[in-house]
Amino acid sequence: MGLRNLSKMVLPRELKSIISTEGIEIITPESREELISLAMGGKDNATFDVNFDVKDKGVIREAYVAKCKNGLVVNYDDMYMRRRDPDSMVIADDLPTDKLTHEKRFGMPFEDIRQETFDWLKQQESLICMPFLSGNGKLGLGYASLLVVPTNAAFFALMMADLQNFMPKSKIPNFFRPRAVVYVAPPFRHIYYEGKQVVIHNRYFEMHEVFAYNLYPGPSAKKGIYSVLLHLGEQEDWITVHAATVKITTPYELVVTVMHEGASGGGKSEMNEEFHRQPDGRLLLGENTVTGEKILLTMMDACELNPVTDDMAICHPSLQRGGNKLVVADAEAGWFLRVNHITSYGTEPQIEKMTIHPEKPLVFLNMDGTPGASCLIWEPIMDAPGKPCPNPRVIIPRNMYKSVVEGAVEVDVRSFGIRTPPTTREKPSYGIVGILHVLPPALAWLWRLVSPRGHANPSIADSIDNGKDDGGMISEGVGSYWPFATGKMVDQANLLLEQIVRTLSTRYLLIPNQYIGAYRVGFAGQWAAREFIARRGGVRFRPESLTNSRCPLLGYALSSMKIDGTNIPKGFLQVEHQPEVGTEGYDAGSIILKDFFKREASQFLCPDLLPLGKRIIDVLMNDGGINDYFDLIPKI
Repeated sequence: MGLRNLSKMVLPRELKSIISTEGIEIITPESREELISLAMGGKDNATFDVNFDVKDKGVIREAYVAKCKNGLVVNYDDMYMRRRDPDSMVIADDLPTDKLTHEKRFGMPFEDIRQETFDWLKQQESLICMPFLSGNGKLGLGYASLLVVPTNAAFFALMMADLQNFMPKSKIPNFFRPRAVVYVAPPFRHIYYEGKQVVIHNRYFEMHEVFAYNLYPGPSAKKGIYSVLLHLGEQEDWITVHAATVKITTPYELVVTVMHEGASGGGKSEMNEEFHRQPDGRLLLGENTVTGEKILLTMMDACELNPVTDDMAICHPSLQRGGNKLVVADAEAGWFLRVNHITSYGTEPQIEKMTIHPEKPLVFLNMDGTPGASCLIWEPIMDAPGKPCPNPRVIIPRNMYKSVVEGAVEVDVRSFGIRTPPTTREKPSYGIVGILHVLPPALAWLWRLVSPRGHANPSIADSIDNGKDDGGMISEGVGSYWPFATGKMVDQANLLLEQIVRTLSTRYLLIPNQYIGAYRVGFAGQWAAREFIARRGGVRFRPESLTNSRCPLLGYALSSMKIDGTNIPKGFLQVEHQPEVGTEGYDAGSIILKDFFKREASQFLCPDLLPLGKRIIDVLMNDGGINDYFDLIPKI
């Protein structure tokens, strides 16, 4: 009878009332296989419609599920639901926050809707109540959590089970007390929120309620749990950073661990991928958008990659080993991979093999799945005729990766990724970032403070036209995880700065993707930078190997770069040397970058900001040079 036997759990009174309602079937799943059967409405079904009766609107199909040979394919009728809305978060409590509260955004308090949500859940024929751990259960950093979702949306529970640490019914410990409860009630987005993705956070000191009023997992099952971890970290003085981490072993047996941070689309998952070879085995480093010239790179032996984290890296004090390097562990049990860059068979063999012939059925989203056939990750659903959805996704449980690293790792290099647009003298923009820049620690903090979302983000449903003369540059917010944080910006800024000061043996890089000046590079530049960093054992450069970037915000540029005997053109290292850009185009882009940084950083100048943070921002506002940043936090 599921959770009717409450002897193993300490539950809030509202949830006790829900599961004690006469006539409701309560399901606490024992296995993933049970969840798959529930998601299809029965193990023999080939398709299943996820329908809800919405007051005054009738029956609305929120999603439909198809059973393919290699897993379940979930699609949404509403095209808007196929990407995360960056404005989905709303705060319902009175704890300190810089986010919009429910009353300010919608003109009414949340309490009545909260109670109506509980009443609606009591009216359902069947509910899934699924315990799980938020964070890293294997290292003792898993926080007791619970999902409550109508059984006809069981696919959502399956996704949560794969993304977090699913706990079978038979494994629930005595006195299981949730620190977070996620309530799922899709009709409420139509009743109260004009069909928008809305995820409401109601924080207490001992429990965090998440009300998910939509079924796309991005802002709820994925980032909603991220919000829970960030709130816990605010209380306990630690961070879950927005980052992919990979342990790299070179053909010469050098080992370097790189953690790559940045906004969605900034290349985090791609840092864990093998680089995509051309038919002749070479890497297409870039193609000139003006002349058509192609730069190809030969790398006979690629590095061995052992992924550690894909998107969320927990930086708990208990992981530190007494040294001056940052230590991280994965905060997820499964990875929500965007695969829009895999456009045909043979692009990324490892992921293709895992998804076509998986060890167990997977969950795919926004893909063209035919019941009984294999779902192919390079065949997304169409948003419109001839317009493929830019956000095809697959959830891969972490334990399916043969080369994944268990436990915590020391980070040698922290890189920050930014999606950059094409830049020329005639059309200058902020795409003046070279293939690799070395940042002083103070400047590394500043990049994390403003966190540019960057060019043509495929994962987020908004426009890059923000009405400012900055090439559509938008900040993702402090840490690049600010869209998921529920508290105060300055608190996160301080936590990041304190973390950097404590871990000065970890080095900092800036790595772009999509374009380097006039060259279209996609993620090839990032992969080449990764191979270069690893082959030289990290980023301890001789002074003559670096030069001050023409734009101080870009730190130090490389004087030269050679990978496997091939010299990288100087225009890839220092973009002003590209004839199509020149100093004129570069300087115009530099102004765009500086204005953006000043605008975004100025909002942190408040009494609660650490004095060191204020001094760093003062250097920015006074157009200081690279040495000014370096002097504020010298590296070890």
